[in-house]
Amino acid sequence: MTTLNVQNRTLFHGDNLPFLRGINSGTIHLIATDPPFNKGRDFHATPDSLAAGARFEDRWSWDRDVHQDWIDAIQDDWPAVWQVIEAARAAAGEDMAAFLCWLGVRLLEMHRVLREDGSLYLHCDPTASHYLKALLDAIFGRAQFRNEITWQRTESHNTAERYGNITDILLYYAKSEDETWNGGFHDYEGSKYSEQQLKRFRHVDPDGRRYRLENLTAPRPDSDSGKFEWRGTRPGPTRGWGYRLEQLEQWWQEGRIHLKKDGTPRTDGLKMYLEDSEGKPLQNLWTDVSRIPNTSDERTGYPTQKPLALYERIIKASSNEGDFVLDPFCGCATTIVAAERLERRWIGMDIWDKAHDTVIERLQSEGLAAPDGDTAGRLLTFGRVGYSTVAPVRTDEGETAAPILKTKQKIAEPPGSKMSRAEMVDFLIDQNGMVCRGCDRQFDDPLYLELDHNTPRSDGGLNHISNRLLLCGPCNRIKSNTLTLSGLRRENAKRGRMAKKGE
Repeated sequence: MTTLNVQNRTLFHGDNLPFLRGINSGTIHLIATDPPFNKGRDFHATPDSLAAGARFEDRWSWDRDVHQDWIDAIQDDWPAVWQVIEAARAAAGEDMAAFLCWLGVRLLEMHRVLREDGSLYLHCDPTASHYLKALLDAIFGRAQFRNEITWQRTESHNTAERYGNITDILLYYAKSEDETWNGGFHDYEGSKYSEQQLKRFRHVDPDGRRYRLENLTAPRPDSDSGKFEWRGTRPGPTRGWGYRLEQLEQWWQEGRIHLKKDGTPRTDGLKMYLEDSEGKPLQNLWTDVSRIPNTSDERTGYPTQKPLALYERIIKASSNEGDFVLDPFCGCATTIVAAERLERRWIGMDIWDKAHDTVIERLQSEGLAAPDGDTAGRLLTFGRVGYSTVAPVRTDEGETAAPILKTKQKIAEPPGSKMSRAEMVDFLIDQNGMVCRGCDRQFDDPLYLELDHNTPRSDGGLNHISNRLLLCGPCNRIKSNTLTLSGLRRENAKRGRMAKKGE
């Protein structure tokens, strides 16, 4: 298995795309992240807070925020992703398409760096959640969708024109069928037990343990089974003991039998302790994690801060101690602090200038870092959080998820008007000869060569002759099924080997 080429507790400062592309494939156990939502507005931190000065624009433009390299790579290698982007453009406009393209190239890399037992939790809201669901289906595969979790982030939001929006969405995907899954339980203000459960466990032992009583007998109207006397108590005429004598004696020795005043066991006296109950299993509606109060020590003032309890729940459910947790949009370090508290290893990325200071200050406030040394026994001291503005160098010799210009020719595009497909073919033959760019075969007739599946401007697409390929018919069909140039050549080599064997 590939080894991760990034140290634990590393924060990368800058655009996360080159950092993601620098991480070895299949090395991350869990990605839990809260990217921009495409809200179409600006966000600012609370003045005089830990995050003072933090601001970001959550609005997207095709011309400003999307690179042609991304478009080319997605069109060539992930056509289903491109179809989702185009559908969003038609349904919601250029800004939504730009947002999905910008985030999509990053999600492709997140998918690549996840291990086979890894998972992704993507935090969003109804602004784009339905488009992001389709995007993730195209990247991970619909079968790897696990849940759309609805988190009630506040109790009220008054909006005169419509119903108040008080929920966020968490899209949960697994890399494969082998994902880590530990389950989860509700959190009731720091307890996994609801008030209703606590009422059922109304008895309390001298040692403070809460318990309820369960019947030790079972109906036996027509049988003598279990109708023996045990320690001075016999079940009623139509009932018998529901357990064998050996089990009853074991519970007696463990002190788990509730006694009557005369010291004999009650027939309804089996103590079931609250601490042995797992609590109420989580469903996909989370109403028990509250927003961070304005007066809470947890609040940093960061404009989109999420509660630690929310991300601790995710990390507990989908990773184990010692696993690597990645947050490519770590902001005010909620995922990082939650991972450190739960003894996971972590990597953070953010473009905010104060992200590094905030990570250290929040770890300090949690007792996980201190100026004078390692106070928490976790090998972390003040200032020892790794910090880098340079992307890691991959050691697995792999490609990016959406390789930039991996399948492209670099030909200077001539000035002039738009070119038709026929004109593009003639121009490329003039530049490179009648050679298939997939299998490198030389042809003596241009009829054997076709322009790749991209659409020229004359047909409503983008011209960019420098990014077009001439392929023979078989190679063009293979490439249309999302193979990269290297994959196409491997397929042709396989085809040649089979031909030699007469298959």
